[in-house]
Amino acid sequence: MIPHATDQLSTAESYKQRLLRDLAVYADRRISTILFLGFASGLPLALTFGTLSIWLAEEGVSKTTIGLFAMAGIPYTSKFLWAPLIDRLALPYFTRRFGQRRGWIIAIQLTLIAAIVALGATRPAVAPIATAFFAFVVAFLSATQDIVIDAYRVEILEQRQYGAGAAVIVLGYRLGMLASGAGALYLASFFGWYVTYSVMAGLMLVGVGVVLLSPEPERQINTEVRGQEKKIADYLAARPFLCGRRARIVAWLYGTIVSPFAEFMGRQGWVLVLLFILLYKFGDALAGVMSNPFFVELGFTKIEIANISKVFGLAATIGGGIIGGVMVSRLGIMKSLLICGLLQMFSNLVFVLQAMAGHDLRVLTLTIGVENFSSGMGTAAFVAYLSSLCNVAYTATQYALLSSFMAFGRTILSSGGGWLAEQLDWVPFFLATTAAALPGLLLLFWMAGHFGTGRAAAEEGKSARGAPS
Repeated sequence: MIPHATDQLSTAESYKQRLLRDLAVYADRRISTILFLGFASGLPLALTFGTLSIWLAEEGVSKTTIGLFAMAGIPYTSKFLWAPLIDRLALPYFTRRFGQRRGWIIAIQLTLIAAIVALGATRPAVAPIATAFFAFVVAFLSATQDIVIDAYRVEILEQRQYGAGAAVIVLGYRLGMLASGAGALYLASFFGWYVTYSVMAGLMLVGVGVVLLSPEPERQINTEVRGQEKKIADYLAARPFLCGRRARIVAWLYGTIVSPFAEFMGRQGWVLVLLFILLYKFGDALAGVMSNPFFVELGFTKIEIANISKVFGLAATIGGGIIGGVMVSRLGIMKSLLICGLLQMFSNLVFVLQAMAGHDLRVLTLTIGVENFSSGMGTAAFVAYLSSLCNVAYTATQYALLSSFMAFGRTILSSGGGWLAEQLDWVPFFLATTAAALPGLLLLFWMAGHFGTGRAAAEEGKSARGAPS
């Protein structure tokens, strides 16, 4: 064999070995656990929204009443309010038997199974209030389950696995939504709603089973956390009138509610970190909020949009998430955030191409594929970043707060997209959404230069875990 051919073969073999090594992060048993927990996390969502609204419509419930059922989603946006309890409150029997995280997950999932069955047993046309009550209970338990699963995911994985963990939990979440969405509709067509909701409740046993087979994560408390909690001990010692039961209550409330915020705000550049969380996916969200109206205005039918966005788009999102997870494992979080952020920004320019091409299915496939793929990559890197910011002493509280902050940026700040689109033509609008991604990326550059590693605030999470620097 000639030397040139030998070199090419050697290079190809090294690429193959490197690819297999990068993908090996997904072979870890902990990643598989996160996949199944993502399924359990996504399953209840459609049962209180899309699937439930179809059931209500079939029962003849008025459109006004169906609209009010959207209030059941309140727990998903306000879950940070009770997240501190998940970190510190012990459940009788469950936390003693299974540990703080596993005990909470199992207790919530068992209660959720009963609540889903109860929801399916209601009669919306006869007693809509009962249906609304159990829908709210299911949503509340589902949001609480999300808090614990997010905390469990952060604590059980190593930092290099955060990207892969983010990718598979999104995959599991979407599979769960598919089961309780399209899957539930198929079942209801043949067996009715009570059987359908009972089967969906049974699928929650997947989550129970995987938790029973998984270990409880270790929660090592670092010196800074101990220092924070020593403050309250010194405070109480200096005030003899606060003693006994009152002292224990004050100490518990401080450690549960105040300490997570105090610990986070004690980090270098924490205000900039929050600002970055708001801005990182701003351009992506601004374009996304008007993408469907844009497609409709170009003359695409609902079927065309559904076939490409829901099928091909979902595959692109999952593929992007997997690649993003590999990137985080190989390049680290900050480099991945930068690369994925640039891809997200430039993906908005594909909408400009779509506006110029008009009603062209090939260009629509390209547009949705590029946008969803880059968004999937960005989500994997971004969720990995949020995970790295959490101190394992307060994972549930801090992740719930950070993810709520992320949701605020995605929903509230992007709500002006419709107004902006009305003021501009589609081409200038999507150019503006591309520019809207720049502040977040510029802030990322600045943070990388001034915080050394690019995320000094996240180093607390590493030291708490005892991870190497």
